[in-house]
Amino acid sequence: MSKEVLVIGGGASGMMAAISAAREGARVTILEGGDRLGRKLGATGNGKCNFTNTLQEPGCYHSRDPLFPWAAISSFTSSETIRFFLELGLYSKSRNGYMYPHCEQAKAVIDVLRNELTRLGVKIHLEAVPAQAVKNEDGFQVTMDNGYMYRADALILSTGSAAGGVKGTENSARGYDLARSFGHSVIHPIPSLVPLIVKESFIQRVAGIRIDGAVTIRAGSENLATDRGELQFIKTGISGIPVFQVSGAAGDALAEGMPVTAILDFMPDFSKDTLLSFLRQRVSYCPSRKNNAFFTGLFPDALSEILLKKSGISSDDVAGSITEAELLRMVSAVKEFTVSVTGEADASASQVIRGGIDTNEVDPFTMESHLVNGLCFCGEILDVDGKCGGYNLQWAWSSGHLAGISAAKGA
Repeated sequence: MSKEVLVIGGGASGMMAAISAAREGARVTILEGGDRLGRKLGATGNGKCNFTNTLQEPGCYHSRDPLFPWAAISSFTSSETIRFFLELGLYSKSRNGYMYPHCEQAKAVIDVLRNELTRLGVKIHLEAVPAQAVKNEDGFQVTMDNGYMYRADALILSTGSAAGGVKGTENSARGYDLARSFGHSVIHPIPSLVPLIVKESFIQRVAGIRIDGAVTIRAGSENLATDRGELQFIKTGISGIPVFQVSGAAGDALAEGMPVTAILDFMPDFSKDTLLSFLRQRVSYCPSRKNNAFFTGLFPDALSEILLKKSGISSDDVAGSITEAELLRMVSAVKEFTVSVTGEADASASQVIRGGIDTNEVDPFTMESHLVNGLCFCGEILDVDGKCGGYNLQWAWSSGHLAGISAAKGA
């Protein structure tokens, strides 16, 4: 007799879990709190959906248990993800390992998943918000806000997180509450892959500027994370993919009450000594040029003005008057532009959430609870987050695939 599997949450991992369970012969129902399946998935990659990345290694994923994510990713790899979607009719293309639908439309990913759910006979109930879930001798009973009750042999929680502020994500807290009701621990969720708020008011004068560089997060005297790419200044702080990549480390340190700084390097291809020689040469080329034009061609004017002030150099003087000590300060300003991080933008501006169900309480090869047989988790509800670049969706596919098979076979 086939098993009844109930999936709470119809995002990327929930749809994958439902498909995997149904392919194993289970009768599957998805309860989605929003008004459609995969709504957040449709917004990923600016609507183009970078659905996985072929460049995989353990360091691409973060969890309090660092071995947990890689066990699941290794069980259902990016290659298997690409093949899975190809078999559903989605042809993909690679941009240096970043995989997209050939049409570059996230809707295509959602469409092929929905088509497969329909083919497999998966029942879908929208705007369905659970109020309570229990397990007794008859299996799981999930009671909805309207009083309606569902029964299942296995229950999969894939309620995601509040990241992105997409309609329906406000129900993610229900998933944590349901997990707690079964005895599970929830590591405090904080935004990740998110802009960082800084203390310095001068940041408003450079808002809108984008520049290639590197960012390092430092807590006290320890460097926690570094990344490189296009940095972006916003009215409240710093943004851009490199900032997103290191924001989780900043958030963790802030949550522990540590002082956090972000150190920006605007010329990461230069060592300090090489940059010093370059600046000396720049002085020698145009000694009579006013300092307000010293960085012309290197940096935007608003940023140049701040770099001069940080170096203690008058913009009205000429380059030939710059001393060696001032050049050294200029090197520091360019290579170690330091701002104090006071917080992160809220969850609505984040791409994922760091924290969630404690992975020490979950089997990494099945996604089944160690505490309650037949209860499985997948996706963002777990304490796993990945780098920007398709890694969080790969986590959704891998964990959803394992959870679905486990629910269908082990319930």
